[in-house]
Amino acid sequence: MTSASRSPVTRRTVLGAGAAGLAAASGLVVPAHAQSGPIRIGSTLALTGPLSATALIHKVVGEIFIEQTNKKGGWLGRPLEWILKDDQSKPDLARTLYEQLVTVDKVDLLMGPYATPGILSAMGVAQRYGKVLVHHTFGIPSLAKYENSFPAWSLGADPGNTVPNTVFDALAAGPKPPKTVAIVTSKFPPIQFLSNGAREAIKKRGLTEVLFLEWDFGNRDFGPIANRVKDAKPDFVWVGAIGLDGNMLLDAMKKIDYQPPQHFYIYPSPGPLVTLPEAKNALSVTIFEEHPPFTSAKGAAEFIPLYHERAKAAKIPDISVEVQAAASYTAWQILEAGVLATKSLDDKAIAEWLRKNQVDTLQGKLRFNGPGQYGDDLMRVKQAQNGQWKVVWPKAYAAPGVSIQAN
Repeated sequence: MTSASRSPVTRRTVLGAGAAGLAAASGLVVPAHAQSGPIRIGSTLALTGPLSATALIHKVVGEIFIEQTNKKGGWLGRPLEWILKDDQSKPDLARTLYEQLVTVDKVDLLMGPYATPGILSAMGVAQRYGKVLVHHTFGIPSLAKYENSFPAWSLGADPGNTVPNTVFDALAAGPKPPKTVAIVTSKFPPIQFLSNGAREAIKKRGLTEVLFLEWDFGNRDFGPIANRVKDAKPDFVWVGAIGLDGNMLLDAMKKIDYQPPQHFYIYPSPGPLVTLPEAKNALSVTIFEEHPPFTSAKGAAEFIPLYHERAKAAKIPDISVEVQAAASYTAWQILEAGVLATKSLDDKAIAEWLRKNQVDTLQGKLRFNGPGQYGDDLMRVKQAQNGQWKVVWPKAYAAPGVSIQAN
């Protein structure tokens, strides 16, 4: 069931069976499996604001996971209840709401929000109260200073180096390796971080940067940027996009009759971009796409059809399971693994177990014993081909019969 809080800045999504039980009257600590009532998990998502198109994917995935789990008996014999609040794409509000979740709602566990600034805010609250924070999409691992935070975004501990080089390796293996590059990017912190990494990769590879432009997060006027890109005549356009930035830039390019020969988008809203005709052969990064070998991962067979159904009902443009949906589902799998392995809701015990063990997830086996609790960089390069995302690099993960294309 779903109910809305009277507060104008919050929304509560309650998915579970039965009413909350009373705590032991004696005040003694009762093992989690011996308590009654639901396990309460608190989080925020950007249900409104510039990040809402992508955050909707995470909301749908969380609802699916909670319902799946409750149908199987919950965790430790108790159903799950998800307390979800709207942070409006505002990191400061996310911080306030996580404080409320811990001190007012008194949730048992936390789940991270969507996007790096909000996650960083939530991380500070989690650290203050000693709570585990599993998070979906934290893009600057060097900022993850809290030892009890765990990433579902498996981009490794040095993505400013590894991610751009993976992209340029893919281009070098393609039909038209670029010689000139234009970089246009949002100042949204993780996007700006990776775009700066791309600039360094260009220098080291002997390529020529013909344009570098930045825009403020939330910008909606992409006409001047499109004109500058067209005038620069690059072989390849690196777009530091998040959410609908890529769609708006491509629309502005269409208005001036310009189609980039090769183009890449960091973290777009996957559905809106792949369904856009102007996004033909656009590149992006991913951790999961709905084709082999990814579809053999843990939970994929059950999750994929459920997501199709719910994404369609939520009017998400692309109902296939891809990078955002996979990261979100993975985050829930990580938290579940910690709870079930320790047979408790004790944050310290869960954190210690996660740091010492691998977790089998939709992305494969993840480890958390590297810097910032990051493991390996599992980012792959995908391309929009015939209205669908297909992995094209590395070749071992490419969709059957698919290779990188240029316009």
